[in-house]
Order: sequence, then structure tokens, then C-alpha cells
Amino acid sequence: MLKIIEHGEVVELSLNRSPVNAMTAELMEVLLQELSASVAQGARAIIISGREGLFSAGLDVPVLIDLPRVDIESFWTCFFRTMHAIASSPVPVAAALTGHAPAGGTVLSLYCDYRVATRGKFSHGLNEVQVGLPVTRNVLHALELLTGARRAASLAANATLLMPEDALACGLVDELAEPGETVERCLLWAQNLLELPAIAMNKTRLAAKSDLIRVSSETSSYSRLAVDAWFNDEAQLMLRKLVEKLSS
Repeated sequence: MLKIIEHGEVVELSLNRSPVNAMTAELMEVLLQELSASVAQGARAIIISGREGLFSAGLDVPVLIDLPRVDIESFWTCFFRTMHAIASSPVPVAAALTGHAPAGGTVLSLYCDYRVATRGKFSHGLNEVQVGLPVTRNVLHALELLTGARRAASLAANATLLMPEDALACGLVDELAEPGETVERCLLWAQNLLELPAIAMNKTRLAAKSDLIRVSSETSSYSRLAVDAWFNDEAQLMLRKLVEKLSS
């Protein structure tokens, strides 16, 4: 589910769960483990990427929809723990958004230090409301840090999906790259950081993210909110309509 590619001191963790890198507890667990293992093995920066044309389609709703509550609890707990691990990583983390990155794909990128999106007709944004799921406060907080509170409220409440140029204009991503060059741009960003004194750079980076790290550490409370929202009648109706649409 994850390809590990070494670029010297920079490790690329490439999502590789067929067919659309959709998120399950298993994928989140593997990513969480490899984030830690990469740092333990000497990585000085990490890039999270997908395949060309697709970063991640978000949650794997067809797989998750019929799971019992205990398994949905496990998913959300693992999901938010992974987001916290990205936010609090002792080394810089970049998201190479190699294509479509709606919903969970965008959420993952919010917790990284830097985001490069591929130019093209690719969607970015939080469209959870469209399928009956409210955006939890921890994710809204992460979005606000990039786009500002007023823009974040509008984007999330309206389930807005943006093309890369619009995502760049509102701060949702930091840079655009031509197809095939997104990982390279992330590598250049990482290598520029690694030329700086490491302790000073990482302490400053984490200090700048201290609010994000603090909020993202509250995994238990936000997991409970997400589980309750998942089993809400409105959400179940909309999620099952989505599954029907996907299957047809």
C-alpha cells in the first residue's frame, strides 16, 4: 500500500493502494508506521506522494460503509493519529499532490509543511459536507491556518473543490508543478531546508506549527465526534447514495 523511495536523505512515501489510493485504517496504519521508521532510519525530510494524476480519492467509503462501529472508531482514531504524526514530525514533510486530492487527500496535505500540486484538471478541497459529513474542528483549524478563517469557513461549508490554480491563489497549496515534476519540486524544497542548521530549522518549524500540533493531538475527542457524525442518519443516507453512484 506504500512505496518507499529513497532520495538520499529525503524519503518519499508514495501511496500505492489500488485503484485510487482511498484511505482505510490499514493504509493509515502503514503510513503512520513508515513515518516513524523513516525518521528512525535517518531520513532528514519526507515527501508523501501519490501516482501521476491521483494523489488520493479520500476515504474508501465503499469499504467503510458497512463496518461496525468499533471498526469505524479504529479508522478515525488511526486517521487522526496519522495527521498528528505528520504535523508533529521531527523532520520536514512535503505533500506532492500528483493529481486529484479531494476530501481526505486534502486533509492529509493540510498537516504537512509544504504542498506542491500538479497543474491540470485536478480537484482539491474539503467536499465532506456534500456526502453528509461535517468537517471537524481540528481539520477546520488546519484549513484556517492556510487560507484564513473566513475563506476556510466558506470552502468547507460549501464543499468547494478547487482547480490547482485556485488552490494556489487561496493558499491551499504553496506551489504548482508541471506533470511529472511535482516530486522534484518537493525535493528541491526539502534540499533547500536541509542546507540550514538542522536543530535551529526544525525547532523554528515546529514552533510555527505549535497550534496545529496542539489541536491535532486531541485525537480521542475528534475521533468520537467523527464516529458520531458517520452514523448520523443524514450521513448514512448520503454515504450510501455515494456508494451506489460509484458502483454504477
